[in-house]
Amino acid sequence: MTERNVAASELLVEGEIELLRRALLEWGGPARCSDQLAIGMGFASTQDLLDQCRRLRSALGEDLPLSPVDWARTLLAVEIVFISDLAGTGFEWSTTTGRSDESTIGILRSIQRKIARTVSPYYGKTPKG
Repeated sequence: MTERNVAASELLVEGEIELLRRALLEWGGPARCSDQLAIGMGFASTQDLLDQCRRLRSALGEDLPLSPVDWARTLLAVEIVFISDLAGTGFEWSTTTGRSDESTIGILRSIQRKIARTVSPYYGKTPKG
């Protein structure tokens, strides 16, 4: 299991990193998160989710190393914002991002496989650090 901080370029290709960055941006736009959901994703509150998404987007863009807990929070936030119509972007995903559901799910599955070892300590757990 990877327990060290890892830069995105060590795990993912450019298109996968861009999908993560775009999905995190959705939390500041059409997605609607409650404090309870944010806490369940490992953030302190909805405001913390928004603040951390900005930080994580920046770190991904600058190829800065992320901790395993940050990778787990990123993955969970992206999964929820993409698929959930109640809390995330859901049906509006292709409209707000310009990405089809089909291409997004293919890229997301690739990301899940590639970072599985990094996030494995958080399977079935709230990613808190």
